[in-house]
Amino acid sequence: MIFLMLSISQSRAAQLLIPMDDSQRNHLKAYGVAYWVLQHDIEISWLLNYRGGSYLFPYTPKFEEECQVRGVSYEVIADVQASSIRQEIAQPEVNMDDIKLHKVPKIAVYSPKNKQPWDDAVTLALTYAEIPYNVIYDDEVLEGALPMYDWLHLHHEDFTGQYGKFWARYKDYPWYQEDVRVSEEIARRWGYKKVSELKLAVAEKIREFTAGGGYLFAMCSAPDSYDVALAANNVDICAVMFDGDPPDPNAQQQLQYQNCFAFEDFSISMNPYEYEISSIDVTQTRPKSLREDNDFFTLFEFSAKWDPVPTMLCQNHETVLKGFMGQTTAFNKNHLKSDVLLMGENKSANEARYIHGEFGNGTWTFLGGHDPEDYHHYIGDPPTELDLHQNSPGYRLILNNILFPAAKKQKRKT
Repeated sequence: MIFLMLSISQSRAAQLLIPMDDSQRNHLKAYGVAYWVLQHDIEISWLLNYRGGSYLFPYTPKFEEECQVRGVSYEVIADVQASSIRQEIAQPEVNMDDIKLHKVPKIAVYSPKNKQPWDDAVTLALTYAEIPYNVIYDDEVLEGALPMYDWLHLHHEDFTGQYGKFWARYKDYPWYQEDVRVSEEIARRWGYKKVSELKLAVAEKIREFTAGGGYLFAMCSAPDSYDVALAANNVDICAVMFDGDPPDPNAQQQLQYQNCFAFEDFSISMNPYEYEISSIDVTQTRPKSLREDNDFFTLFEFSAKWDPVPTMLCQNHETVLKGFMGQTTAFNKNHLKSDVLLMGENKSANEARYIHGEFGNGTWTFLGGHDPEDYHHYIGDPPTELDLHQNSPGYRLILNNILFPAAKKQKRKT
């Protein structure tokens, strides 16, 4: 009789729901569980706007145990309950949708192999969520490795060949000198006279990856330096200490904005003493009244049924998020191209924080700032301990992007 009752109970409890609202104990680990389930060839329903963007998939004791091991909140529900949830979501007037995650995204992080004096929020998130990834850099990109991957993150990087404009303050530091040495060595190995030429070739390979259907994600200095490098195609914008000769005095007039993903009509900074690449970034121009205690940005709400892509990328249990600084803190809205989709902004400061767009068959997503849970994160600071920020809405934006490629291809409806 006991065995029969257990059998009946298990037959009724046939689905496992991972809620992503405020009831979730560890939002960040929940993404790792979803990725792990995909690795077992199980399709997942990503329930957009249902309890913060919850996950629903078939129940097995193994999946339940994994949630318990990782400290992730879950609910075991019967098929009839799951059916009721799906019926609610399907109602035309309800801003929800059921998106199927059906593949395991192959993830690459573009990052130097030599140790840098800062951490990267994406690699911290991937490691904490236990999501596997490969580190690749210039050699792998130029060797043609990108088509092996679905998703590429651009680590804190300067694609203009100016080494992050760190020369004025850090030129005597061992880590800076090592960065220059390694970059110049790679450039020579590939037959380039300058690091800026090497980085442009890498940027063009990344552009090909995106056009071919790849998913590109970048934070901090990578988004604007990437577009500036593309705009400055065959134009010398580097001061003598970066590449051995002075920049072209007419470089600004020769920028080709049509090459850029997101930005246009920006001005470049060729002053080696200025810790800034271009007018895209707002770090130096934002209102002085904006401080850590009042720096916030708001996520936009999209139609889940008509705009599933931005809806996926904005899934969260909070809509107003803490701002955070970076070499590129946020993007000047006046420099956004007309087809750029704004997903998060600080409206009072005219700042775009989270933007997205399509290029060819792929997409790109740019997020301003360096670390969602460390407002300043100065060079040399210790890495953020994510066990202290298990429910970080800022880190959730990063992990949304990591799971996004698992979904069946979605296009915005017009």
